[in-house]
Amino acid sequence: MSTRSGRIAVGAVVAPRALAGVDGVPVALPDGEHLVHLQFRRFAGCPVCNLHLRSVVVRHAEITAAGIREVVVFHSPADELREHVAGLPFAVVADPDKRLYREFGVESAPRALLDPRAWAPIARAVARAAWTVARGRERAPAARPHGGRTGLPADFLIDADGRVAAAHYGEHVYDQWSVEDLLRLAARARRPAGHPEPQP
Repeated sequence: MSTRSGRIAVGAVVAPRALAGVDGVPVALPDGEHLVHLQFRRFAGCPVCNLHLRSVVVRHAEITAAGIREVVVFHSPADELREHVAGLPFAVVADPDKRLYREFGVESAPRALLDPRAWAPIARAVARAAWTVARGRERAPAARPHGGRTGLPADFLIDADGRVAAAHYGEHVYDQWSVEDLLRLAARARRPAGHPEPQP
């Protein structure tokens, strides 16, 4: 399924499996009926991850209406992760051994934090986290998070048959699909062959 670089190519087929959600509910991949947006984040309580996931939560009804199921993977243990993701309206999967990360070619690298394009989102995320943690709305992350702090994000759109319809490997910690990107890619994935994408 992976290319020589270890990354997943568009058009590759994901082997069927059931992932273990931290809420105890199995997560089928592929879904069989819906597109799956499989996104790889970092550690439990990651401020930058939380900043992005809040944008997904706000528009989750719109995402669901587009026939997309969200599945979010973290490299933290399930017991630690549950404290941070309670109330999220989508499936969350713990992968502390990074088996899925390796299978999908998702990397860690210092550029996750050192890329100048990441600095403004990091500043916003840290400021938001300080405010919410101080008010008891969120928990602070561990001082030394499981799996480290240099994880890079990645996004995959997987169709009902397991084919990877789109993929994105982040160059820095806040380089991921926006909700608008996701909806556009999902519309393209559902378009019958031979039907061009409508022009804006």
